[in-house]
Amino acid sequence: MDGFSGNEGVIVIAATNRPDVLDPALLRPGRFDRQVIVPLPDVRGREQIVRVHMRRLPIGDDVRPEIIARGTPGFSGADLMNLVNEAALIAARKNSRVVAMTDFEKAKDKILMGVERRSMVMSDKEKLLTAYHEAGHAIVGLHVPDHDPVYKVSIIPRGRALGVTMFLPETDRYSYSKQRLDSQICSLFGGRVAEELVFGQDQVTTGASNDIERATEIARNMVTKWGLSDRLGPQAYSEEEGEVFLGHSVSRHKQVSDETSHIIDEEVRNIINRNYAAAQSILTTHRAHLDMMADALVRYETIGLDQIQDILAGKSPRPPAGWDDSGSSGVPATAAPAAPGGNAKEGTIGGPASQH
Repeated sequence: MDGFSGNEGVIVIAATNRPDVLDPALLRPGRFDRQVIVPLPDVRGREQIVRVHMRRLPIGDDVRPEIIARGTPGFSGADLMNLVNEAALIAARKNSRVVAMTDFEKAKDKILMGVERRSMVMSDKEKLLTAYHEAGHAIVGLHVPDHDPVYKVSIIPRGRALGVTMFLPETDRYSYSKQRLDSQICSLFGGRVAEELVFGQDQVTTGASNDIERATEIARNMVTKWGLSDRLGPQAYSEEEGEVFLGHSVSRHKQVSDETSHIIDEEVRNIINRNYAAAQSILTTHRAHLDMMADALVRYETIGLDQIQDILAGKSPRPPAGWDDSGSSGVPATAAPAAPGGNAKEGTIGGPASQH
């Protein structure tokens, strides 16, 4: 263990995604003493990675790698390779000779939102409730400041979710403002508030369980980790929760008093209540847009930017591309309701999506 020989002309390289659990002896001078952090690729890096993986495929003339790169923030190189492979499979299933831009869009939806479940049965009431839930997320997200734009809203079941509202950032983000975090909490409550506003307090479902969990986590982090509480100030009140791995202790030491813990709970509750009330105000003010979007979702099952722009302009939304008035562009969307108390309607994708 006296280090690696320096006169053999050999460079020893190792990689890990858990540097926090490495034996410090490995990192001493003369051993692995230089660390190179490899972050996720930015938009230019994603474009170049996509171009590399496209070389072996017949690509359609309408495919624009720069658009794909802008629409895949947070994707790693492996994610982008998977995206290209999925697009090729989609094109092959329909016997297409080239991979078109629509194939990449469908592949991105599958990766970000999950696989469609069109074979499960859902009642008309459940479908309408899901439509209002997702419309609530979208309408609130469209009217709060510093929020990612709505990319797509769907009531086609994917994974364990009955529907999904996809928010897609326009640029890579490396930090978040207090305003943005408040807006995110507000949009997460949009689905539950819409259910309450339209169907009444007694008809609110368990579909918002994951939304509530995510909103509470953000609010608690604002108070305990990020110093965004005026009452408690810029001080950390929580301990990092690392995994029990390679001898890490399972014990946790109490770092805050009972009085401080009570204040933390009050501050978290204040953030939640403030943003819940803001979501109620937005949906009450824009009830007409909420109804129009829910109706469009029941009819078309999935709507995109064109339909959303029509709704915000007060116009009847145009049919989505490929829509057939004799039926639909695909098999009707259906799904089974979740068991009481469960969260089978919920599923979360890395942050930008809100699912019912």
